[in-house]
Amino acid sequence: MAQTQDWVPLGIDTSVPSMARVYDYILGGAHNFAADRQVGSQIEKLVPGLPSVARLNRRFLGRAVNFLMDQGVRQFLDIGSGIPTVANVHEVAQERDPAARIVYVDKDPVAVAHSELMLSNNENAAIVHADMRDPESVLSSPEVRRLLRFDEPIGMLMLLMLHWVPDEDSPEKLVARYRDALPAGSFVVMTHVAKDQIDESVDKAADVVNRSKSADRMHMRTHGQVAALFDGFELVEPGLVGCGEWRPDGPGDFADEASMNMFLYAGVGRKA
Repeated sequence: MAQTQDWVPLGIDTSVPSMARVYDYILGGAHNFAADRQVGSQIEKLVPGLPSVARLNRRFLGRAVNFLMDQGVRQFLDIGSGIPTVANVHEVAQERDPAARIVYVDKDPVAVAHSELMLSNNENAAIVHADMRDPESVLSSPEVRRLLRFDEPIGMLMLLMLHWVPDEDSPEKLVARYRDALPAGSFVVMTHVAKDQIDESVDKAADVVNRSKSADRMHMRTHGQVAALFDGFELVEPGLVGCGEWRPDGPGDFADEASMNMFLYAGVGRKA
């Protein structure tokens, strides 16, 4: 118990699952609680290929960050960054340019605590404890003001995030509020659960999440609905496609089960 307490922030109700910690569990991480593992294991039983989807999302992150680096982007805003795992944005970007600047954003206290620990000696990266649905708090945070220059292109990542925003909260308007703050030449990188590419087992998995104590609720969307989230951005080739189909570099960018490659839509858009 003492070992667990060393990394649990004060005030955390460990009986309430967090999707950030469920994702950590699915990726094989160790920073999750019994409630998170219960939800995660139920989901995995319904969708056995889910760990491969999580890995595909991380592989896409690396390809997208490298693509943005190729376009000259040297600063990143990763919204909903989650609990640190392998190949985080700052690791990918700073391997190519140590001066690259990264701001992470997450609302989960465990994700924030571990990000702070990981970034403690990295003066070019920081974490903001905030909800993505409050863009003003994110954009006016000391970390953003210190590290991001709004007269240079910014790479904004929203991976596996917008399907947690219900229609009544207007995800299109939410993305637009961030988009309007970005300078010309900036990019948005997005993945989203694909409603029109999944079977009833995924609907059942979503029900598991939505019936849990977690405040997070999953809202899957069709290709057209996800494409609408890129309003004001020009999609770069190959457009909005299955996560495994976005500029793959090799076999590791694909799942063995074909349906898992289409589980998530992935795209990169550029602000003119």
